[in-house]
This record gives sequence, structure tokens and C-alpha cells, in this order.
Amino acid sequence: MNWFLGHLDEVGSLMATHAVLASAPLLAGLLLAIPLGWLARRYRLLRTPLIVGTGLLYTIPSLALFILMPLVLGTGILDPLNVVVALTVYTVALLVRTVSDGLASVPDDVLQAASAMGIGRVSRFFKVELPLAVPVISAGLRVAAVSNVSIVSVAALLGIAQLGSLFTDGFARNYLDPIVVGILACIALALVFDLLIVTLTKAATPWLRVGSPA
Repeated sequence: MNWFLGHLDEVGSLMATHAVLASAPLLAGLLLAIPLGWLARRYRLLRTPLIVGTGLLYTIPSLALFILMPLVLGTGILDPLNVVVALTVYTVALLVRTVSDGLASVPDDVLQAASAMGIGRVSRFFKVELPLAVPVISAGLRVAAVSNVSIVSVAALLGIAQLGSLFTDGFARNYLDPIVVGILACIALALVFDLLIVTLTKAATPWLRVGSPA
């Protein structure tokens, strides 16, 4: 506790950087996964290649991917962009199937009713299909958020400063306090992400609260 109180500014700065490195890929990955998930849902021939293909991306070891990114992007080894792009790849890998399954969960009679009302395909997707798929997509997004918070820490091995730096510093000095603080900070950050996603999901699906107990 004394170590934490004496390093509040450092921990706060590392936590803020960690939050950005974990959240930016979450948003980018979701934006990429939505059209890919729609293609997997809309065209049966594309479903297996897209879902299996993107799923295989998650099998790439994170440290190897962080090291590979500078070669692909032409960036420096310490550039945070490497982490953002690598985690975007992992987020897409997790969310394509989730988006496809979410869209598949929308009842056919709802889609038919929307079409009968004269709603075009594009408008139907954004006004009917995607909103109704939000609960399923949200569940996958919560998993991806926690995963990102965890994987970002690995980048500390390359010298990219964030909460994982507390782990490497603690191990290097054989000092437990920063390691414990880093673990607790990562857990706290993951819980904040999860709570934020749950809150946004409830705001985006007000019909689910109709008739629910106060």
C-alpha cells in the first residue's frame, strides 16, 4: 500500500496509457467485425472461410505479433501503434463470429415485417437487425475487452510503457509490490470496461427493460 501511495502519479499515467491501448483496438475491431460478420451471415459460402480464417488469427502468439508489426507497418519497435494494430487483429478474430451469431439471432418474422413495411435492406440492417443483435454482440465485446486489457501487458516486454511495466519492473527488482499493484490495476480496468459496455448496451436496448422490475 505504501508503494502504491508513493507512486500514484506513475500508476495513474500507466493505467491511462493501458486504457487507450486496450480500448482503441476494441472500437476499431468492432467496426471491422460488423461488415465481416454481416458477410458471414448473408452469404453461406463465405461463413466458414471468414469465421475460421479470422478465428485462426487469435492463435498467433501475442509477443510474436507485437514483434512482427514493426516489419509490417514500418514503425519503430516502441511505437504504440504496433499494439493497437495487433490487438485490433485479435478483436476482429473474437468478434466476427459473435456479430454473425448476433445477426442470426434476429427472428425471421421481424425481418419479414420490416420488409413488408417498405424498409430497404440497408435501413433494415441499421434500424432493425443490428440493434436487435446488440445483446449478443455486447457479450462478445465484453470478452474482447477483458482479453485486450490482459494482452496489452505483454507489450511491456518490448519496452512499451503501460501497466505491464509494473510487472517487468517488479520481476527485475524481485519486488512484489509493483506486481501486485499492476495486477489489481488491470483487474480494475477490466471491470470498468465491462461496466461501461453493460451500461451502453442497456442504453442501446431500452426495449429489453420494458416490464422488467425496477
